[in-house]
Parts: sequence; structure tokens; C-alpha cells
Amino acid sequence: MEAPLSGVSAPARLAADGEGVGHDELALAARNHGLPLEALRYDVTPPGLHYVLVHYDIPPTDGDDWRLTVGGLVRDRLDLDLPALRAFPAETLRVTMECAGNGRARLAPRPVSQPWLVEAVGTAEWTGVPLRVLLDAAGVEPGAVDVVFTGADHGVERGVEQDYQRALPLTVATGEDPPILVAHAMNGTPLPPQHGHPLRLVVPGWYGMAHVKWLRDISVRDRPFDGFQHNVAYRYRQDADEAGEPVDRIRPRALLLPPGFPDFMSRTRVVDAGPVTLTGRAWSGAGPVVRVEVSTDDGRSWTDAEVAPPGDHRWAWQSWRATWDARPGDHVLTVRAHDADGHAQPVDQPWNRGGFGNNLVQRVPVHCR
Repeated sequence: MEAPLSGVSAPARLAADGEGVGHDELALAARNHGLPLEALRYDVTPPGLHYVLVHYDIPPTDGDDWRLTVGGLVRDRLDLDLPALRAFPAETLRVTMECAGNGRARLAPRPVSQPWLVEAVGTAEWTGVPLRVLLDAAGVEPGAVDVVFTGADHGVERGVEQDYQRALPLTVATGEDPPILVAHAMNGTPLPPQHGHPLRLVVPGWYGMAHVKWLRDISVRDRPFDGFQHNVAYRYRQDADEAGEPVDRIRPRALLLPPGFPDFMSRTRVVDAGPVTLTGRAWSGAGPVVRVEVSTDDGRSWTDAEVAPPGDHRWAWQSWRATWDARPGDHVLTVRAHDADGHAQPVDQPWNRGGFGNNLVQRVPVHCR
């Protein structure tokens, strides 16, 4: 199916020097949206403010007719309607989810794709059946290696027609660290259409490409999955011809809830002189955030913020707080996170061809009057 569609589906490319964001990127940006940074004030993001990325179309889904199959290398194939799925024990997890391409538009040269700045993130409470429970019910046979997840969204990408598919190693799919969910509810209500109604995968600590939406099939395989979204799309590469490394866990990031009020076009903030409380969120897929540093002079000097512990929500963002004695003039505020595994946000971001995992520190221009 690749050849007939290659004329309507362009290969990946980098923007030319000085090339602005094109109509195709604007169309993607209009379909998908990020978190308004002022919504960082919410511990749990309201569904309409949570970031959204839809690769193809939001498919038509009817919960009354929906079925989830669990097959492949299993003893007993499962074919579940929604009531049968909900009969399994459910768990609720608060999880911060971030798009792997968050920060892509800040790279130079810019990979041409969804032009995210820093807002492709959100935190929700997801309710569903632990994946390991379904796999136990099906009975995974010896020799299993990967578990493949297929969504109902269908499209073409770089000439390849496909259903959206991703996979997890069996050890991850059946593990409890992180616990994987087949989720049917978001913040206590059924999944909205754009967030995968009626079922989606939730993989705490992993970038959003792993959280397959509109989930309709789970298949256990005896060999590593080599699908497009695994071996072509989501790889860290410097050159187009290299195999690259897979994109998986979220790199540490801290974001500042912009203080004061904004200019409409530039988003430059305006604050009054004196003590200004700076707050925000920080997260990492490799472990809790143990330190957040704040700079009010564009990274020339740093001070430590107060970071709230993760508490019962290991897979959700943590709040942080600091006080800035603002003086009249123009300033650039910057924050960076450090996690328990020793990873820290870079001040200068290493470049990659897909624009993935770009956790370069946020910079917020502020005018103090």
C-alpha cells in the first residue's frame, strides 16, 4: 500500500534555514492543542485543558458495540465488550502525560511536524483495568517477547498506510513499575473522544506515543515488534539513515506558571516590583523530582525552589515554589528539574532529527514595572 500513497504523504524533513512554520504545520497545530500554562495551577488537569495529539482522525466509536480482543501467544483468547472489561478489578492512577515532541518547535534546524513549544503536557486521573490482569486472564504462553497494541485510528504517514500501533516489552506490560492500565475513564468520567473513548492505554512515565488511544486489540508476540511507530517514527536520530535509539521514558522537565499578566502577542509577562511568588510543576519518567532550580537572570545564576514530595502520586507532576524579589526592568525567568536518577534538564539542548525529548529549560520573558 506504500507506493500508491507516497504522492500524498511526504517524507520527514527539516525546515530550511529561515523557513517559517508552514500551512501544514499550522493545520496540525489547529487540530492539536497544548496545555495553557496558567492551567499548571490545577493538580489534576481538566480534560478540555489537557494536551491533545491525534495522529490521524478521531475515529467513530460506539461504546455499546466496542470490543477489545486479547490474543496472539496466549492460552485463552479474550473478546471483551465494555461491561465484561469493567467486571475486572479497576485501579485509578494520577499520571502526567507528555508528548514526545514537546519542545520540537524550539530546535534549529526545526523538524517539520506538530510545532510544539513547551505546553504538550497534562495530568489526569485514569481509571481502568491493569494490563497485567488481562494478560493473566488470557494466559501468556512461553516464548512471548512483546505485547502489541492497536488503535482504531487509521491513516498514512511517510507513504505507509497503517493502523496506529505501538508495543511494550512483555516485562513492562506485565510489570507493576510502572503499572499499565487499559483505561476507560478520565478524571472520573468516561474518556472524551479526543482522549481515546472508549478505551486507551496508559503507560506511566512513558511519552505519549505509548498511550495508544481507541484501543481495540492487544496481541502477544514471540518476536520484537517492528511496526512504523516503533522502528521508523519514534527514534532518537542524528541522521535519517541511522537506526537510532527508541523513545521511551519522559525526560525531566520543570515548567513555570507564568507570573503577572501577559501581552497578547508576545506573551511577555508584566509584574509589579517587590516579592513575586513563582510556582509551577516538575516531573520525570525515571524517578521523582528531587530538585528544582530557578533563575531570574536567564541562567546566569540559580537558586533552589521548594519542591513538594510526590506523596501517593508517584507518576504525577510535583509542585514547586520560590519567591523572587522583582526589580524594575526586563528579566528572563528559567527553571530546571533534577530527578532521583541523576538526570537534569539541559541549558543547551542536544539536537535530534525527530525533535523528540527536547527538555531544554523554559525561558519566560518578564517586564517588572
